[in-house]
Amino acid sequence: MSNLSTLDTDGWTAQPRDVSDFLGDKKGLKAPEPDTVDSIPLPNTPLAKAVLDYVKKELREETFNHSMRVYYYGRAMQNHLSLIHAIPVSDETYLLTCLLHDIGTTDKNLTGTLMSFEFYGGYLALELLKKDLHAPVDQAESVAEAIIRHQDLGESGNISSVGLLIQLATVFDNMGGHSELVHKSTIEDVVKHYPRKRWSSCFAATIRKENRLKPWAHTTALGKEEFPRGVENNKLMAPYDG
Repeated sequence: MSNLSTLDTDGWTAQPRDVSDFLGDKKGLKAPEPDTVDSIPLPNTPLAKAVLDYVKKELREETFNHSMRVYYYGRAMQNHLSLIHAIPVSDETYLLTCLLHDIGTTDKNLTGTLMSFEFYGGYLALELLKKDLHAPVDQAESVAEAIIRHQDLGESGNISSVGLLIQLATVFDNMGGHSELVHKSTIEDVVKHYPRKRWSSCFAATIRKENRLKPWAHTTALGKEEFPRGVENNKLMAPYDG
C-alpha cells in the first residue's frame, strides 16, 4: 500500500456518502465562478492519452461527451468546494474515472455479462489499467471502486473522494442535481464543446434496457421507473439537450 499522500492523490480519502452531510450548512460557500473548458486543464499524460484513445473507440459519441462533461463539471465543483471542503484526487485519476465510468453501458458490454453495468465496468477498467496499461495498482483500484460505486447513492457510511466527486458530477449532468455548485456559464461552455445530443433520452433508454435485461441490476436501487423518469425530466439541462 502506498503512503498517505499518494493515497490522497489517487482519490482514496474517505468522505461522507451522504452529500448533505458533506456539504453541511454551506457557510462560507459563495456563488460559483464561471469556468471554461480552456480554464480547466486536461491531463496530457501517456496514461490519460491511452485511455482517451480507448474510450473514443469503445463509446458512442453521446456517452463519450457525457464522460467529458462529467470531468469538467466535477473539476469545476472541486475548485468551488475547495473553499469549504477539499476533495483530494489528482486530475489524471479523476479523468480516468470519468472516461471509463460508463464503459459497462456499451451494447457489447451490457449484453455480454449478467453483472450490473457499474460492477462490470469497474472490472473492465481494472483489467485495462492494471494489465494492459500498467497503471499503479492503487490508482487503478481507486478508479475501479469509484466506477462500481458511482451510482451508490445513500445516507450512511463513507465513500472515497473520487467516488464522491463523480457522484456529484454524474447526478448533475444526468438529473440536474446540485445545480448551485456550477455556474450557468460553465454549463454553456462545456455543452458547446461536448454537446448533449439528447443525452437525457439516450441514458434513460440505457437504464430501461439494463433493467429489462437484468431485473436484479443495481440501477433498480435508484427506482426502476423513478430513475429513468428523473433523467428524462432533467429541467436544468433541458435547454441544452437538443
